[in-house]
Amino acid sequence: MSIYIDINGPRDLDGFHQNFESHQGHLQSHPQSQDNSHIWSVPSLGANMIKNLLATLAVTGLCLDNTAASPGRLRCRDVSDFVTKQSAVSIKGVLANIGSDGSKAQGAAAGVVVASPSRSDPDYWYTWTRDSALTFKVLVERFTAGDKTLQPKIQQYIAAQAKLQSISNPSDGPDSGGLGEPKFNVDLSAFTGPWGRPQRDGPPLRATALTIYANWLLANGGQTEATNTVWPVISKDLDYAVQYWNRTGFDLWEEVNGSSFFTIAATHRALVEGAALAKALGKDCPNCVATASQALCFAQTFWVDGYIDSNINVNDGRTGKDVNSIISSIHTFDPTAACTDSTFQPCSARALANHKAVVDSFRAIYGVNNGRTAGQAAAVGRYSEDVYYKGNPWYLATLAAAEQLYAAAYQWNKLGSITVNSVSLPFFKDLLPSIATGIFAKDSDTFKSIIKAVTTYADGFVAVVQQYTPSDGALAEQFDRNSGSPLSAVHLTWSYAAFVSAADRRAGILPASWGEPTSNTVPAVCSAAPSCDSTMTFNVKVATQYGENIFLTGSLSELKNWSPSDAIPLSANKYTPDSPVWSVDVKVPAATKFEYKYIKKTGSGSIVWLGDPNISGTSSTGCGSSGAFNDVWR
Repeated sequence: MSIYIDINGPRDLDGFHQNFESHQGHLQSHPQSQDNSHIWSVPSLGANMIKNLLATLAVTGLCLDNTAASPGRLRCRDVSDFVTKQSAVSIKGVLANIGSDGSKAQGAAAGVVVASPSRSDPDYWYTWTRDSALTFKVLVERFTAGDKTLQPKIQQYIAAQAKLQSISNPSDGPDSGGLGEPKFNVDLSAFTGPWGRPQRDGPPLRATALTIYANWLLANGGQTEATNTVWPVISKDLDYAVQYWNRTGFDLWEEVNGSSFFTIAATHRALVEGAALAKALGKDCPNCVATASQALCFAQTFWVDGYIDSNINVNDGRTGKDVNSIISSIHTFDPTAACTDSTFQPCSARALANHKAVVDSFRAIYGVNNGRTAGQAAAVGRYSEDVYYKGNPWYLATLAAAEQLYAAAYQWNKLGSITVNSVSLPFFKDLLPSIATGIFAKDSDTFKSIIKAVTTYADGFVAVVQQYTPSDGALAEQFDRNSGSPLSAVHLTWSYAAFVSAADRRAGILPASWGEPTSNTVPAVCSAAPSCDSTMTFNVKVATQYGENIFLTGSLSELKNWSPSDAIPLSANKYTPDSPVWSVDVKVPAATKFEYKYIKKTGSGSIVWLGDPNISGTSSTGCGSSGAFNDVWR
């Protein structure tokens, strides 16, 4: 019995050779004259061996068409063809979701990025600061690479963001924390429903997207626009980042209220390039350089046990293996950087070890990953404990895994060598089992083998996306963990943008440097400074019995994130029968809106909460300021 495997394209042929060395004794090549294609016949194999070989080929993502119409034949298509076609679909998908003239964004204001046209199950008919900034970062990079048709959209985006920065919202006013509001209605009005807020990644991400554009303007005679139109938006975001960089907030998945690696990495980059832009414009960026240095210092604390723990200062019950760390590495990729561990550059030992840890965490939990062993591309989700829509792979997460590897390959080729050390060795061994630690020069066989293996590995992640992308190229948010069917929000803008970004890196289209080579030295001593706190006195009138005590908790980490067990005790030093006041002083971020409540704990250990609703308050404005809340128990 025989099967025939059609392989079209040099990338797939390389991948076939690499992944199926164990079958070499059975394979017979029949090169064809057209399109670099080869037909490999596998003669005289038993049915079980053929079944196993087909399964192995299928999970690589290289060979996708085993149809009933052609029994015994598996067509392996070059992923390059898919990338070309899907890139065109994806850039159109992005533009369709931008108001006011996007075909799927009718009713949205000009320059507003709609997360998805889906208005129910789930309702994503909003604009998120984070998603919009990441999307426009991709568009601005394409603009600076030559696509000048995108400039009007970029200018509309700037105008829309300037307006959003002026809108008071549940995170507070424009000068007192409101820039941390995660999402708005598509008509540029405030969204006032309950949500995970604040989210501190939006301002630095927006600052980065606009700094790239401002730098292009400076290099192309656009100083006036850069100074008068773009810088005012950037400077507000940088001010926010300086004031709130070391405050807890919700992560990019909007679920965990703690310290987010993604936010810290984005903040470091934004402040470095923002300070340089300010200097070029003759403007001030107060504390930007000092804060960037401390943010970089803080980023090192997320490195634990051979991977990045993506959320710390929170008890979330997770391992911390989260694709947001891979997204962080591709966001902070600098084509002029070395393989720097401190900034987790794509080719760094830490980033590679983390890539393996994160990808491996999904291999055993998704049905679509059955048979995809270490070293073979796999479908990637957000984090293994995810329960949103029952927890599935995401298109943008799988593409991020590919993009990091494309960026790493570029960096190695530019540097002219690859270093394999004890941290990165497990990653490399998955691809080249016989490899050992060492430094491999560009002209060595080992260097060439690594580049080929890593590039094929990266293509495998794109091929996984190909396998579960509908024929029209429509990218939803997720695909089912077992069937691979698209799920959740349709036409997700971030999915389309992620594809464009990965395809650009694959093609060698690079972003400009953001200054990483001169900003990657970790300070000898980390500190929380500079910070901006106010001391708020919490007073509550409540008559208590002997053995009863009053505690405080609320929505800030300084207020113990609503934890009754960790709640802050108040003092009864001011308590009198006529004025039964319990009181405590707490340092909280200045000019910040938050919610809080008091708790009564009885001598028997029972807990009584202050009645609903929560109390809302805003801390005093100004670093080192003070204020008071005077409340009555109800």
